[in-house]
Formats: sequence, C-alpha cells, structure tokens
Amino acid sequence: MTTSKTHDLSPLDPSAAEPFYRQIYERFRSAIASGLLKPGDRVPSARALTQELGLARGTIDAAYSLLAAEGYIQARGQAGTIVTPGLKPRTPATVAPPAPDTATSSIGFRPQSILPFQMGLPALDEFPRKIWARLGARCVRAMQPLDMTHPSVYGQPALRAEIAAYLQVSRGITCAPSQVFVTSGYRHSIELVGLALLKAGDRVWLEDPGYPPTHELFAQMHIATVPVPVDAEGMVVAEGIRSAPRARAAVVTPAHQSPLGVSLSLQRRMALLDWAGRHNAWIVEDDYDGEYRYVSRPLPALKSLDRDGRVLYAGTFSKVLFPSLRLAYLVVPQAQVERFEQILQTFAGGSPELTQSIVTAFIQEGHFARHIQRMRKLYAERREATSAGLASVLGKHVRIDALPGGMHLILRLTGRQSDRKLVARMREAGLFAEALSEWTQSGKGTSALLVNFTNIDSRATAEKLGKRILALM
Repeated sequence: MTTSKTHDLSPLDPSAAEPFYRQIYERFRSAIASGLLKPGDRVPSARALTQELGLARGTIDAAYSLLAAEGYIQARGQAGTIVTPGLKPRTPATVAPPAPDTATSSIGFRPQSILPFQMGLPALDEFPRKIWARLGARCVRAMQPLDMTHPSVYGQPALRAEIAAYLQVSRGITCAPSQVFVTSGYRHSIELVGLALLKAGDRVWLEDPGYPPTHELFAQMHIATVPVPVDAEGMVVAEGIRSAPRARAAVVTPAHQSPLGVSLSLQRRMALLDWAGRHNAWIVEDDYDGEYRYVSRPLPALKSLDRDGRVLYAGTFSKVLFPSLRLAYLVVPQAQVERFEQILQTFAGGSPELTQSIVTAFIQEGHFARHIQRMRKLYAERREATSAGLASVLGKHVRIDALPGGMHLILRLTGRQSDRKLVARMREAGLFAEALSEWTQSGKGTSALLVNFTNIDSRATAEKLGKRILALM
C-alpha cells in the first residue's frame, strides 16, 4: 500500500517565521496538489474563512490573491470561488484512491426527545430543512441499481474524500481519503479503536470528569480505564504517566474538554504526544464540538501535531447537522489503514448509502461550511442570552462558568444542594440537565448542572425556564 501524503504541514502557528497568509496559501496548495481539492471544487469564501480562522480579512485576501495569481483558484462572482477547472497540479499528486471494498451506555443518557436544555442537540429550529429536502429528493431520483446494493463498510468514497478535504483546510489535518472511515457515531468509532488496537486487560487513560459512555464502552470490552484529572490546562498528563505509564491509549477532548470546556495546553499536547511515541501508545482525539469556539481563533487539532502516527481523530456530524443521521468518522494513521479495513469487513455493515449521498452533496455545494458559520454566530448569541437570563433568576444559587466554546453551560450550585437530586426533579418537571458528578468515575466532585443552550431562543425564554428551575430548588 503506497503512502498518501501531501506536505507535512503544521497548523497556523503564531511563532512560525512564515506569516499567516503564507501558511494559508501553503495549506490550500497542498490540498490541491494532493487531489483532496479537485478542479472545479468550491473553496470557502474569504469572508467565511476569516470567521473560521479568526484572522483579519486582509490576511485571507492576501492568501487568496496569491493563489489566484498562480492560477490555483478562480473567483466566479455569486457562484463563489473554485479550484481552477482543468488545473494540473504543479506537484505530482501521490494520493492513492480508496481501497476497493471487500466483502452501551445507560438507557436515557441521550433520550429521544426535545426538552429545554437537552444536551447533545444542535439548534434544530435553524437547520436548513428545505435545502436538505431538495438535496434528498435529487439523490433519490439519481439512484441507480448499484446504489441499492450493500453499502461500503468503509464509507462512501465521495464522502470520505470530502471529509479529508474539509479536515485539511479547516483543521490542518493532512490525511488521504483512505484514512477516513465513516462510522455510525462516536461510540462506534471507539468500539472500532478497541477492536483494532486494544485487547482485554489493557489500560486506557480517560479524562475525569469525562463523557460517561466512553468508560462504559471500554468496560464492556474488558479494558480497564484510568481516571486522569483535568485542571485549567486540560488533562494532567503527568498524573496519567504517574498512575499508568504503560497504558495502551488515552482518550482526550483537547479543543475544549468535555464537559469542563478547558483547552489542552500546548505544553501538555506535546507531553502527551511524547508519551505516546515513547510507549507505542495510542491517542484518540475526540474533537468535541471543535467547530464552535467563541473566544479567539479555533484551536488546531492535536492530530495536526502528530508526527509519529499515534493519533486517531474522531469527528461526528451529530452536533453540526443533527443526531439522527448517525454518521461520524474516524481518521486513522496511514500505517493502520489495513488493520481497520480488516476489522470493518468483519464487524461493520456500513452506513446508509442515501444518507451519505445527501451529506456529500450538502458539503460539495457549500451548504455545510455556511451552516457552520451561521450556527457559530447563532450559538454565540444564544449562549450569551441563556447565560444572562439564567443568571438574572438563579444568581444567588448558581455560578455560571464562562466556557470559550461548545454547546452547553455549567451551572455550579452553591451551598450543599445535590446536582443529582435537582436533575431528577427537573426531569420530572419536563426540563433537562445532566449532573456533573455523574461525569466523574468516582461519582463525587463539584455539584453542578450541565445545560445546553442551543435551542434556547432568547433571554426571555431563559428567564422563564430559570424560574421553573428555581421552584425546584
């Protein structure tokens, strides 16, 4: 199997000698040269990329002007900016095509409902359903007999290519489509990692507090989990090394930790990568809500710093589109592609072809990038409105953490009130929250509520809901 790789680029680096516009130029040129961006493909508008990267508009314009001057891209007015049709990359592309196909957590953790403050739900009222319906109808009409056979267990090739191109530009991750595997969700991705790279009796670091289903999944696979505390700089890597230096893997949420929202510092990122390289361990990067950051520029993916092929990158469409899609993806190191193909041939049935086709069209026509930009702006507004509304009603009873990103708030309870008992009363009253103490492996810790703000449409709504919570305290 040939190695598929473009330039081994690092993400936008403020300390680099190259200015930002040059780094952006190199990132796009690499994506075009490798075939991840093909002639005729749409690229983000300068305005959208300005918001995505948090840079000055002039920086983006300088990069795009250089790309246009060298013939890589063309502006088509209202049709947007595209990779120049008929372009023959100046650097020979070495990306190999995708290989041909060959042949639980506790009930109710994510209920099938839409309740105020319900965790894990994007702004469903703002999803572009008309566009989605139009694309869906078109994909149905275009179906051929081959599309009605068994789906690829690796994922539809076109979708894998679109994901690889998106990650190259937006997250600084250099990967070939063959490294991208489409899964049915985060839990499926973790299950594949366990089946492919781990065995019963292995030990895995988990953030504490952290996403509860991860611990439960590994327990079902008879893999021991080691709770590693989290502070203001993210996972305390030194504590993980002290507790279990020979652990086989670590699962982290470096962009903003789930659920505390802190970012893994650069020093700890490098320490984690160093540990994995020295001990031949694996790092699973769960890019938890990585698209939604409201303070400063979006942070680079940990995977973009990986030089030893130890990081597996897990992403999902549940938060950026909607959960019932049941579509996620896992990017694996090039050396592990064949191993994951073997596992998928045995344990996976493939995701629905029609669903993948609609998502592919949604990305190709630019709706995906525009939707993320709209939601980032909307969520910043709803985050502020929800925080202000709840604080005005519950100010004496809670302290609200100002998280830099994500889709939820942390309401830390004052006094000795039990978060679990309050959550139970809220559920009975038709409200949703999750108890922070239930996200720790010990079941102890600060008493706090986790509440989602994406479906709270105004400060007035937040105040009304806050009064209902107050009555339950």
